[in-house]
Order: sequence, then structure tokens, then C-alpha cells
Amino acid sequence: MKTKMSRSALDFGSKPKVGMISLGCAKNLVDAEIMLGSVLQRGMEITSRAEDADVLVVNNCAFIDSAKEESIEAILEAHQQRGLNKRSDQKLIVSGCMSQRFARELREEMPEVDAFIGLDQVAQLGEIVEEILKKRPASNADGSTLGVGRWAFGVDSDSGDVGLAFAGKRPTYIPDYDTPRFRLTPAHSAYVKIAEGCNHPCSFCVIPQMRGKHRSRTPQSVLAEIRGLVSEGVREINLISQDTTYYGMDLWTAKAGPRQPVDSTRGPTLAGLLCEIQEIPGDFWVRLLYTHPAHWSDELIETIARCDKVARYIDIPLQHIDDSMLGRMRRETSRRHIEDLIQRLRAGIAGVSLRTTFIVGFPGETDEEFASLLDFIRRIRFERLGIFKYSQEEGSRAAKMPGQIPANIKNARYRIAMSIQREIAHETAREKTGRELKLLVDQPHVARSEADAPEVDARVVLSKEAPVGEFVWRTIVGCRGYDLLA
Repeated sequence: MKTKMSRSALDFGSKPKVGMISLGCAKNLVDAEIMLGSVLQRGMEITSRAEDADVLVVNNCAFIDSAKEESIEAILEAHQQRGLNKRSDQKLIVSGCMSQRFARELREEMPEVDAFIGLDQVAQLGEIVEEILKKRPASNADGSTLGVGRWAFGVDSDSGDVGLAFAGKRPTYIPDYDTPRFRLTPAHSAYVKIAEGCNHPCSFCVIPQMRGKHRSRTPQSVLAEIRGLVSEGVREINLISQDTTYYGMDLWTAKAGPRQPVDSTRGPTLAGLLCEIQEIPGDFWVRLLYTHPAHWSDELIETIARCDKVARYIDIPLQHIDDSMLGRMRRETSRRHIEDLIQRLRAGIAGVSLRTTFIVGFPGETDEEFASLLDFIRRIRFERLGIFKYSQEEGSRAAKMPGQIPANIKNARYRIAMSIQREIAHETAREKTGRELKLLVDQPHVARSEADAPEVDARVVLSKEAPVGEFVWRTIVGCRGYDLLA
């Protein structure tokens, strides 16, 4: 997207340089792109070298404990490096889910950070950077606490810092098609965030607390963005949100329930959006990520089958299959519903690849419930599958549940489940030998099939060089681990 340059950056004499370290999921990556877009709009420069940045932003994640640990390490490393690089004048900003959720605590424990910004401020980073560079009288690079100089923008706080407004509400921001963005993905692939927030009450999750209620962009906004991306040569559109299948239902006149199936007679839906995307001229495919099993309907399945621009790939996190576990997780679905849905997906969409994730070691998970999950994995044979070890998230219902599982049992269950899936994945890869597949080229000798989302799935290693960012057809000649050879 194009950005207009503001004269304000010129007030500093030379253009300030802003660097970004972005952690976490694709949704967080889009937030980072919007932040950098606002930086360019204010006439500043973006640098990929942290040591050259006048302001360094760490866009962090707080989904599970390991993500929080990675985020804290990145912040401390950034602070340490500005000392080693003799950049005591460099300002350090922390953004993202962890900043939104823990700003008050972080401001007490991390005096090294010059400012924390919330999720509603992602489009305002350029302005915030200007304020910090203009008004900060000194630096936190030595680790000192400077009181009023340390800011929190748009995050919950009761500190009473002078002259600053703090928002104690959950985020409400959502981007539009003309929101400036600086894309961090390869030129041929892009993430399009079609909605923000989540209405589901999953007991293990705190995302609704961090990102607010589900709020959809209008179909017109999403379609305008996709048309622009396709005109720029993008070949892969990855639709993302916390719950992609709930898209549009919050815009209905009559309120949609938590288990409402996709139904275009009632208002905007994902099915209707896909039909509109299908009509956009160009050679590209669109991929569905983060769908919830509760909202799938025959209409949506039939739409995907009919639209050849929609990749035959469904990302549908299930989390467990045992009914007792699904109830404790508050997943708003059941074994019967899930098994029926998988059957309908495979029968209704020829050649579809299913990707899912499961949680092992959730509070109270018995050996029998875990065995039921393993049996389900063996029987269904998902093309792509990931396993998470349950993380006890502060503020979630599950964190207070009895029967917390020891780490050694979680680790053992993780290894067992992944070993089963590893064999399934290798067998699935071997079965593709001899088939000709349409591939999207990421590097001269590396591509992906429709069955492979960026970053999280397998690759196709090419023996003959191919043009990056284009589609090619190649015959699969073998496999190596999870990856195919062509």
C-alpha cells in the first residue's frame, strides 16, 4: 500500500530510523506491518539492522509461557545490545499482546523500556515515535528509572503519569483496506486479517481478554485490499483472524449464537467473501487459516469446492476429541460433531488437506482420554498436525482447575503424539510420489504445494531452479522427512 510522507519527520534534521523485531503468530505480523506503515507515513525510515535504529520496537507475543519467555528474552537482548553498540540514545518500545496484557507489571519490572503501546495503537506508532524522540529528556539505556519519562500508550494503567491518557478497555481497533502497511512477507505471499478479536470462551485461552471481542472488517474493505495485493503480483492470500469461520456474523442484524453455522441468508459470511474473491481477476490462491469447527456448514464446504482459487487446505484447530475434555476446554463442540465435519470436508472437497492442532496435558486429562486422542489421530490421519503442551495461562479458567498435569507427563504425551503423526506424515508424503503438483516458488529451489501454509508446514525441494513468486507444475519424485522432492 502507498503511504503519504509527513513533514513532521523532517523536524528532526535527518530522518529517524525505526527497527522492528516481531515475534509470534501471523496476526501479530500484520500488526507489525501496520506499525511500520505508520512509520513510513510520518516520513521516517525503516531499517533491518537493530544497531542502526534510533527507535527499536519489539512486537511481542503472550499466547503461552514459551512465547512470553521468548518475548522477555528479546526485550532484554535488545536493551543489552544498545549498550554493547554504544547506542545509549536508542529508544526501546514494546508492543503486542504481552504489552497489552501486562503493561502495568512490565513498566515496574523493565525500566529499560522507554514506552509500551497497546493493540489499539498499532496504526499510531509513527506519531508515538515522534513524541518519544521530541519529548524524552533522557534515556533508559543505562537501566535507570526515569518516572514520568516512561510511557504506556493505550494500555491499562493507573500509575497517574503526567499528561498521558491511558485506556483501560479491551481493544477495538481493526485495520481497513487503506491502512498503510509495510509488508514483511515475501512479495508473492501476504496475510490478510479479515477480523480481530474472539468471542469463544475456551478455558485455556486469554486471547479475548487481550484482543477484545470479535469484530469483522466489511467485505468491501477485505476485497479492496485483496485486489490491491493481486495487482502487485501477490500469488498467495492467507486469510487470518482469531476465528475465520465467524467472519461477518457480528455484522448481522440478528445476533449470531456461539455455535452459529455459516449462513449467507442472514448477512455477510466467509462463504460470501470467498465467492467475491473468486471473481477477482488474476492467478492466485487463497488459503483459510484459523477456522473453528463450530461454524462450518454445508454452504461453506460447497463454496470451497466450487471456487478453484481457494486452496484445498483447511486449518481447523480441534484441541482434543474426548467429549469430557472438550467440555472442560469449553470448545462448544463435540466428538460427534467433529467426526461428522471431517467426513463432510473430505467428501465435499476433493483432495483437501486438513491441518489441526491438539493440546496434551490439559488439567485433568486422564490416560484414557489421552489414549482416545491418540486413537483419533491414527484413525483420521491428518495431513498436517501440530501438538501443544498445555500452558497454564494466568487469568484463564483452566489455570485454576484441579488436576494440573506435571511437566514430565506433558512432555511424554507430546513425544508420543508427535511420533505417531511423524509416521503418518512420512507415509502421506511417500504417497505423493509420481503425482504432478502445482507449486508456489518461495526460493529458486524451494516451493510449497496447496497443502503447505507458509512457515508452519512442509516444503517441496526442487532439483531444477524455478522463478521465485510464480506457480510451476512439477512431478514429485520422492520425499525426505516431511519435505517432498521434485
